[in-house]
Amino acid sequence: RTTLNIKGIEYEYKAVNLIKDGGMQRKEEYIAVNPMQMVPAFVVDGATLTQSIPIMEYLEEKYPSPAILPKDSLQRAKVREICEIIASGIQPIQNLVVLQKVQKLSSEEEKAEWAKFWINKGFIALEKLLEKCSGQYCVGDTVTMADMCLVPQVGNAKRFKVDMSPFPLISKINDELEKLEEFQKASPFKQPDCPEDLKA
Repeated sequence: RTTLNIKGIEYEYKAVNLIKDGGMQRKEEYIAVNPMQMVPAFVVDGATLTQSIPIMEYLEEKYPSPAILPKDSLQRAKVREICEIIASGIQPIQNLVVLQKVQKLSSEEEKAEWAKFWINKGFIALEKLLEKCSGQYCVGDTVTMADMCLVPQVGNAKRFKVDMSPFPLISKINDELEKLEEFQKASPFKQPDCPEDLKA
């Protein structure tokens, strides 16, 4: 949603509630769209793309301005590195389907501790990396794909009450990004299907 907002692309939003009635992602109608039973799914020109990073890459190639990848090859690689740390090294280990499995094998408290452990481990590495490449945002002073991965992950960290004091750079960058209208509009707490008690 943030990439679409930044690039000024109009889109139709269709909610997929992951919890209500056992999860819409497990219904046949959605499995036909995304057999992995996860979000997001992006439908364009009769084709469906899943996974946030390929969707952002597609949008960058199709709508190159404003750019969300730097022109410099090394900086582009650095953006992708940050994306992968979050999307491959942190997010999957503490996403809903994994936590539901962990909870079945343990307790609600142990589930939360599991999520906190993996977020913390990933953020330790990410904080070190950002010391060498960040400016106002993750890589320099322009919003990139890395920033679009960072904000939702910080949101999850807050949800699981991760102590953010050891991560001043992550916190500073996240605070800057949350000031931007495109990120505010993309917030899950501002979507039409957000439960009333959670709406921003």
